[in-house]
Amino acid sequence: MSLGHEQARVDRNLALELVRVTEAAALASARMVGRGDKEGADQAAVDAMRHVLESVSMDGMVVIGEGEKDEAPMLYNGEQIGDGSPPKVDIAVDPLEGTRLTALGMPSAISVIALAERGTMFNPGPIVYMEKIAGGPEIADLLDLDRPLPETLGLIAERKKIDIRDVMVVMLDRERHQEAMEQVREAGARVRLIIDGDVSAALLAVSDNSPVDILWGIGGTPEGVITAAAIKCIGGELKGRLWPRNDEERQAALDAGYDLSKTLSCDELVRSEDVFFSATGVTDGDVLQGVRYQGDRGATTESLVMRSRSGTVRRVSARHDRTKLRTLTGVRYG
Repeated sequence: MSLGHEQARVDRNLALELVRVTEAAALASARMVGRGDKEGADQAAVDAMRHVLESVSMDGMVVIGEGEKDEAPMLYNGEQIGDGSPPKVDIAVDPLEGTRLTALGMPSAISVIALAERGTMFNPGPIVYMEKIAGGPEIADLLDLDRPLPETLGLIAERKKIDIRDVMVVMLDRERHQEAMEQVREAGARVRLIIDGDVSAALLAVSDNSPVDILWGIGGTPEGVITAAAIKCIGGELKGRLWPRNDEERQAALDAGYDLSKTLSCDELVRSEDVFFSATGVTDGDVLQGVRYQGDRGATTESLVMRSRSGTVRRVSARHDRTKLRTLTGVRYG
């Protein structure tokens, strides 16, 4: 077998194994839906995801994880994951995006992971938040963080040949977005507020036949990198700019050499042209159906699995026997 064929085989297996990773995290955390325990739900997702990741054929390094080693005993930034065999990859994970959504039994909690060639994912360093704007391929060239948001909405309406009253912006329900909400509404457009989960919201913004036109706002920088990986697969664009929360964080970023005025595109947040992404629903949402339990041992999941090089987007519906999975892996799936 030629080297090219060997590499193709590894890539295919890697893409398909990602589904097992996010399915495991979703199945493990879904039993915590509505129980009011954010930490317990997150820990269940982390433990299950890490367990499956250890068996994946790759030499992986967590670039976007649960935090620094001392703060996150599992899936911390810099942790080596996989069985150590090629390929060498960067890993970005959010075992449970929407811990609060899960705890409260609210929509759109998901488990996500992205992989790219080693050294190609943007490391956000000390900056926790990022200004973001994201949209689908039709309006990708119109996205601009420096242009006033109402002007951008007008351009989007013109490009899509719709009334501005039909333009919908999804953003996190945060006090810092109050002025922007007022501007959007004064321009005649609409706002869809979300409690948490801007990776899921960005996926909605770039999806076909979506009720949402763009995502805008200040959200997590790690989520921005994960979103960029997804958009490189599915199409569209995300523009982001680092947003220090205070003077101390600003100075730490400047000392580390970050340009806080620079607008980062998807290609700068994830420089690889071979990116893999998988997301599995934990609770029902616009993008993915959540985990559904069947009887005392069955469960179903829905996932999105994507690869940038081929442009393949798979929607995977799976039925699981939780008893057999527990026997096979040693992980409790509810």
